[in-house]
Amino acid sequence: MQNEETKKKVTKEDGEKKEVTKQDVIKEVISTVLYFLGVLVVALLIVKFVVQRTQVEGESMEPTLYNGENLMVDKLSYRFGEPKRFDVIVLKPYEYESKTFYIKRIIALPGETIKIDKDGTIYVNGEKLYEGYGKEVIRSENRGRAANEVTLGENEYFVMGDNRNHSGDSRSEAVGNVSKDDIIGKAWIRIWPLNKIGIVNKKSK
Repeated sequence: MQNEETKKKVTKEDGEKKEVTKQDVIKEVISTVLYFLGVLVVALLIVKFVVQRTQVEGESMEPTLYNGENLMVDKLSYRFGEPKRFDVIVLKPYEYESKTFYIKRIIALPGETIKIDKDGTIYVNGEKLYEGYGKEVIRSENRGRAANEVTLGENEYFVMGDNRNHSGDSRSEAVGNVSKDDIIGKAWIRIWPLNKIGIVNKKSK
């Protein structure tokens, strides 16, 4: 008789243990799901507000950047500061190509005037701009809008590709002056190919 009571008691206790174990499993599953959701949200916030990967297509930024290279774009810096001359920036998708981003270099800043003479020399505010990024001298026929003096408005930038004679940029009416609102961020680190990993050069040569 005592054995039967003991047996019932053990069975009852075992049942309670099984019930607790199921609750623990459910809690663990919920905890894991919430963890991965949290990681996903953080990752999405980082991509939206902090960094973004982009790939170079075409030859417009040679010899600084080449076709197929992968970059990390710093999307945070310009939330706390202004773009600077010679920064390499990534712009919002081109109006006629929704999935195409522009990668260009800032040449002139808000409120400045820019002009390119027949010899391909760049003048900002009437003074010759000394910089060593251009792959070659700008040909007269590639001066575009800048053949005449262009004045930038508030929050407007004049950008060009380093491959000056093979770049669609602010010299073109289709692109024109670039608003700060259209700047996604600054080209920060080259992550591919492996032998070129490093910070994208923005200092004048």
